[in-house]
This record gives sequence, C-alpha cells and structure tokens, in this order.
Amino acid sequence: MIKNSIITLRVVKIFNLKNVISIKDFQKKDIEFILNEAENLEKVAKSEEKSEELSGKILGMMFFEPSTRTHLSFESAMKRLGGSCVGFVGTEASSVSKGETLADTSKMFESYSDALVIRHNLEGAAKFISNIVDVPIINAGDGAGQHPTQTLLDLYTIRRNFDKIKGLNVALVGDLKYGRTVHSLAYALGLFDVEMSFVSPNELKMPKETLHDLKKNNVKFYQTNNLKEVIDNVDVLYVTRIQKERFPDEEEYSKIKGAYCINKSLINGKDLIVMHPLPRIDEISTDVDNTKYNKYFEQAFYGVPVRMAILKNIIKNK
Repeated sequence: MIKNSIITLRVVKIFNLKNVISIKDFQKKDIEFILNEAENLEKVAKSEEKSEELSGKILGMMFFEPSTRTHLSFESAMKRLGGSCVGFVGTEASSVSKGETLADTSKMFESYSDALVIRHNLEGAAKFISNIVDVPIINAGDGAGQHPTQTLLDLYTIRRNFDKIKGLNVALVGDLKYGRTVHSLAYALGLFDVEMSFVSPNELKMPKETLHDLKKNNVKFYQTNNLKEVIDNVDVLYVTRIQKERFPDEEEYSKIKGAYCINKSLINGKDLIVMHPLPRIDEISTDVDNTKYNKYFEQAFYGVPVRMAILKNIIKNK
C-alpha cells in the first residue's frame, strides 16, 4: 500500500530585487527578465489590452526635482496596471517647504503607499530611504548618481530596434560627468559585450570610478572629444544635454554649452539610430525628428512598459 504524501511546490521568484536603487544591483538575468516582461506588457501600455495586476495598490511618488517623462510614465504605468498614485513634483506644495526632513517625509509616504518612487538632487538619497522604510524603493534619479529605470528603458529601446544588445557599438555623447543616465547605461551595456565610445568635452569626461568598473569587467571603450572620429562606426548614438543645473559655476557651463549638435546632414546616410533621455535643448536639431534615425520619442514611450514590468514585480513580490 502506497501512503498518501503531500508534495510541496516551491515557488521560485525569478526577479528577486526588493528595491531598484542602482543598475549595479542587477545581474544580466535580472535585466533580461524585466525586458521580457516589458515586451509582454506593451499591449497594455498601448491600451490594446487591460490589466488589473495592481488593483488596490498605491504608488507614492516623491519628486524633489522637476520631471516630465519619468513622473508621467511611472504614473501611467501604475494606472495601466489598475493601481493609483499619490505624491508631489517639486516641494512647494509639501511639508518639505516647512523644513520636514527627508526621513520624515519618507516615513509618512510609507504609511500611504505600497511602493515609493523618489527623485532627489542628492546622490544616495534613494539608498538612504531604502534603509528606513519597509516598502520597495525605486530610484528615479539621485543627483549625478544613478537612474536605473532610465537605463532599462534605454536597453529595451536598443533591443526593440536591433533584436539584440550584444555586439553593438554605442557612442555616449555630451555630459558624461554629471549625466546620471550615462553612468547607469555604461555599466549595463558592459554586461552585454558592447563596445562603447565616450564623446565629451574634456571637462565632462566619464567619471574615473565608472571607467574603473568597466576596465575591471574587461569592457572595451574609447574616449574622445571628437564625434567625427567614431560616428561612422556606431549603431547607437546616445546623446545627452549639457546640464546647466549640475554646474557649480555658470561661467564654466557657458564655455562648453552647445559643444555637440546632431543634425540631419551629420548623420545622413549612416546606419545608426539616435537616442536621447530628454529633455533636449540644442544638442539634437529638429530636422532629425522626421527621419528614420529618430528613436528618442519612441524611447520615451518605452518608459511605460518597462516601468510597468518593474512595478508589477516589486510590488507583487514584496
């Protein structure tokens, strides 16, 4: 006689990160999981299908710095999944303007939310908050530090256009010193056997710690201040603005603003795509907008399915 037995099935979480603080916390498999999830959610992001995955859940949004695309895409992502949002953009209408500390504001938001998205001017702010609250934290940009969800949507844009990331040649152009998007992106691209060119004024070179990480992982990269040296050999031209708000000295900013301008004549006939985290100022001419090279508006939309994938997994798995 065979005795009845109880079989216990162990549920394995494929995505195990509780917080999204830095792209350095991601392994390659974590990135690929989110990109695959985003592709599955694209129809929901386009309102072609409906989802109630996060019905009844609330996302707290603490944006101490101005934001358009990141804020709106997170809000759209949460609502597309059936959830809702509370929060602020700018501190004028919050108790921060009265002197409330970041810690107290975060603890208050924890009481009202199932997860928190934070953008702050101080590097390390998201990490600090993750140590004092129990709900998941998503870093939406911390000073000149990291912007991990932007990196994930950048990778998603590249994969959707080339059906791969591995083996491509990517040029990162503009403010590589203060540009948190390129700090995160360079590290992530290094996981996919990508060759990179760093094009910037000498005053805005990629930080030494980023270069150190890339060298340690045997990632190939080339540094120059001359875009024409590399433009014929790149698949992706990732352009960033010179960020006036990050400069301690406005006179130094004035010396190098407008250092690069991508226009139609510069890239005409080349086999590449142009990306930009936006907003742009004068670094990409509007004559590129109606060409096959322009992927920056498409890139902005991809923030919705990618952030849907992140929210779905960190909130449901908490």
